[in-house]
Amino acid sequence: MISAQVTVDGQAVRLPLGSRVAALLDDLALSYTADPDTVGRLLNAHAARVLRHDFAQVSEDVPDHVRAMRAAEADGTREALLDECPSADRLDDVLTPDESITLAGRLTRLAATIRNATTRSARQ
Repeated sequence: MISAQVTVDGQAVRLPLGSRVAALLDDLALSYTADPDTVGRLLNAHAARVLRHDFAQVSEDVPDHVRAMRAAEADGTREALLDECPSADRLDDVLTPDESITLAGRLTRLAATIRNATTRSARQ
């Protein structure tokens, strides 16, 4: 389950995902070692599509439908790369209703603690 925490500076709630990203990078490295040609081509294709999407996002003369196409292309190559990584299916938390309620309660309590501390320090 997601483990919500207050940040070190006490100004926000943090949802740590580092361990999942580490597992994904490990899988990607192993996949690359097993088939460097295929995974290398996928990485190059994804990088090209990400750059095209980034350009479309910041360019003022690119129509919205082209931006949407560039985003879809980047999503497609990202999905292809994720298919090479066995741990990718563990990235998304799927919570039961009870787990969702528990997480929502924890987030609410943490946010209230931060708000109360911020409000108190602003009054002083």
